[in-house]
Amino acid sequence: MGKNLIQQARGKGGPTYRAPSFRYKGEAKHIRLAPEAIEGEVLDFVHCQGHSAPLAQVRYNNGDVCLHIAPEGMRVGQKVQSGPKTELEPGNTMQLNEIPDGTAIYNIEGIPGDGGKFVRASGTSARVMGKYKNNVVVLLPSKKRKEFHPACRATIGIVAGGGRTEKPLLKAGVAFHKMKAKNKKYPIMAGSAQNAVDHPFGNKRTSRKSKARPVGRNAPPGRKVGMIAARRTGRKKK
Repeated sequence: MGKNLIQQARGKGGPTYRAPSFRYKGEAKHIRLAPEAIEGEVLDFVHCQGHSAPLAQVRYNNGDVCLHIAPEGMRVGQKVQSGPKTELEPGNTMQLNEIPDGTAIYNIEGIPGDGGKFVRASGTSARVMGKYKNNVVVLLPSKKRKEFHPACRATIGIVAGGGRTEKPLLKAGVAFHKMKAKNKKYPIMAGSAQNAVDHPFGNKRTSRKSKARPVGRNAPPGRKVGMIAARRTGRKKK
């Protein structure tokens, strides 16, 4: 008789990913749109569980206190600007049509005024490739070119915390606590390393991978694992 997969045996206890948003320091986004440039001062840097990069607490001249994703080289007491005709310095925010080609940018808006949606992870940056009448072409960290509205805003610089992933974990306990802090599912065991009753890919030895084959879209739930509905199979003819 068959047996449930491990992910089925866990039951309906809740989703695999749960965001502990009650511990987040706040939303990191650009200040609201203004017709003129606004100057602010960096008050402090805060660590937020929901962001891989450090956040800078900035107080602007109009009284607003906002959280921004900090770039490399930012310091407490630094003056930053947001708006049209600002200086081309790390930490300043301006529209894409005002940024010269080749400039490193991050936290790019998808729609003008949404606060920033693209290139926000630590150590990442994008580059302005070209400006046209109705769009601005940006090279994303994935090497994909994406078109944005010229009025979309972005911050100059590279996101801080770039060396975060270079530190080795060394032992499983460190990885366990890292995943627990982010509320990630851990450990994740390969299907081929499990027993035959626990997974369709399971077998006697972990080195035997013969059961890992493409699965059709109409397969039953217990069999739909691995390469689901491959586009094509067989030898590729020249």
